[in-house]
Amino acid sequence: MKSEYEWMNNCPARKIASARDAVSEIRQGSRVFIGSGCGEPQHLVRAMAANPDIQDILIYQMLSYTLAEYMDDPSFLERFSIKLFFISATMRKAAFEGKIDYVPAYLSEIPHLFDSGQIGLDAALIQVSPPDRFGFCSLGVSVDVTSAGCRNARMVIAQVNPRMPRTAGNSFVHVDEIDWLVPHEAPLIEAVPDIPDREVALRIAYYVSDLVEDGATLQVGFGRIPHVILESLHNKNDLGIHTQVITDAFVPLFERGVITNKKKTLLPDRAVASLCMGSHALYEYVDNNPRFYFRSSDYVNNPAVVARNDNLISISSALEVDITGQVCADSVGHLFYSGIGDQANFIRGAAMSRGGFSIIALPSTAKNGTISRIVPNLSEGAGVATLRGDINFVVTEHGIAQLRGKSIYQRVVELSQIAHPDFREHLIESAKTFHYIFADQLAPRAEDLLFLERYKSRFTLKDGRRMSIRPIMPTDEFGYRNFFYSLREETVYYRFFRRVRLFPREMAQNHWAAVDYRRNMSLIGLVRFRGHKEIVAIGTYLGEGDDERAEVAFVVREDFQGMGIGSHFLKILEGIARENGYRGFTATVLLENRSMIRVFKKRYPDARTEFREESAEIVMDFAEEAPSGESGGDEYGGGTTGKPA
Repeated sequence: MKSEYEWMNNCPARKIASARDAVSEIRQGSRVFIGSGCGEPQHLVRAMAANPDIQDILIYQMLSYTLAEYMDDPSFLERFSIKLFFISATMRKAAFEGKIDYVPAYLSEIPHLFDSGQIGLDAALIQVSPPDRFGFCSLGVSVDVTSAGCRNARMVIAQVNPRMPRTAGNSFVHVDEIDWLVPHEAPLIEAVPDIPDREVALRIAYYVSDLVEDGATLQVGFGRIPHVILESLHNKNDLGIHTQVITDAFVPLFERGVITNKKKTLLPDRAVASLCMGSHALYEYVDNNPRFYFRSSDYVNNPAVVARNDNLISISSALEVDITGQVCADSVGHLFYSGIGDQANFIRGAAMSRGGFSIIALPSTAKNGTISRIVPNLSEGAGVATLRGDINFVVTEHGIAQLRGKSIYQRVVELSQIAHPDFREHLIESAKTFHYIFADQLAPRAEDLLFLERYKSRFTLKDGRRMSIRPIMPTDEFGYRNFFYSLREETVYYRFFRRVRLFPREMAQNHWAAVDYRRNMSLIGLVRFRGHKEIVAIGTYLGEGDDERAEVAFVVREDFQGMGIGSHFLKILEGIARENGYRGFTATVLLENRSMIRVFKKRYPDARTEFREESAEIVMDFAEEAPSGESGGDEYGGGTTGKPA
């Protein structure tokens, strides 16, 4: 059986040294790069910190853990100045106290800062796997900016650790490029996010999952929400991966065959990444696993490279989003909290990807619900990580806001609707003071509308197209208006019994404001056209007083009539009406509207009809028991009206 240190026999003896001897070669005043994240060479860092002769050192690192051990040591801070490209949770306190310096830079550009000499490096401390028989060591779980740091440093010191995985891809460095080899076996840093509020995370994940189609290629960040989002994708098929970081949450998706990478257009059959952060089990999974392709951040995070993946969906998080769509991700006011990282890189890459888009996912509140993360304006001092022009979807536990192509007015309504109910009115009132919206704009209902998720469904039309059905929302105001003006005059007359030629904003706003989703309900049907969805049908019931019956009505766009939409809407509305105590429907129909009369008579053959001069009043009683599968459902995301839209 070969020894894990047999590799030393094939390396020049002059290169093998102890950590103490190797770091003693670092001269005073040096600029030192340290490898990133879970792949950082802890043994070398501690040896350097323990050497009192090493003075006036400038440290550059992307993601730091071990240095946090020294942040309360004044003598260490006198000897070392620290510049971080990203502030990890362990270094956050030191950043708030002004003990470290932050370099705001996109991950895709950091290697170029080294290559160009703009940031010169005298030494690099890295961690690698033992060399193979050809002399190649792997950077393992930390290729990202470590590859460029190693390439550009005048002296390279490598901790050679048999526990470092050998990762496939462009992750190798030859022993000839390393000045000092320091054998030292030790566990790698493990990083698995804790999830204190799993219920909120699950709700966010539910909405994000709704946006992810089979065959998409994903970028997913590191953290609590991304971890749960990945867990929620277990029912998807043929997903691909092109992402900055691989975490434990990916592994079950590989093992279940959810992630196959078969439909990727760039490097199919391979999951592309630049670093790995997680548990020992994850590191064992990526070790010598040909499913993965690790490469440096200037490739993985380059928007032009990202865009070569069709249907690329970027999923990232944020600290706050203002009501115009500006995103802050790296600071809490004037306090630097994390870093620019890869968010803008992937969002722009997703925007250029054919069929791609981006998602910002975040809880609606912070500090135990006392602070809204959807804000009138970003906090003083907060940095804009993503411009309002780049933003697409924003998701909280209260729903999905789609901002791309939307006006400021529409963005305010969209984002207010997914804010926590306690803050919706304040956001609307603030927007009024900024003159973002009309002075008479109504705020979204101050109620958690999660129960509406069970009223979402999909319906296959007779021509094979799929229609999404869901309750109408305040954000549908413009879509509703466009729907009205797409109808022929005859269709409008059938609905309103009069010639209605104008559908002003007030009329649309009053419609959704009257909907309480219980006594009064409106459903809309949406069909995708060229990357967006259009309303093609509306079904409504309206209750008055204590009447046991609600008045029901439908409007279907002419090019979608005769496809069974009215009958399907009627079935769904009955299920919802039953839940809310109704025993039947009434409908007033023009006598010439024979197709609608047939829809009612087909479902309610015992309906009573009272004829008037030009119309018929149809009274329809529900059967004593609802037909199987036609109630509105009574469980989050698990209604019986169909698959969530």
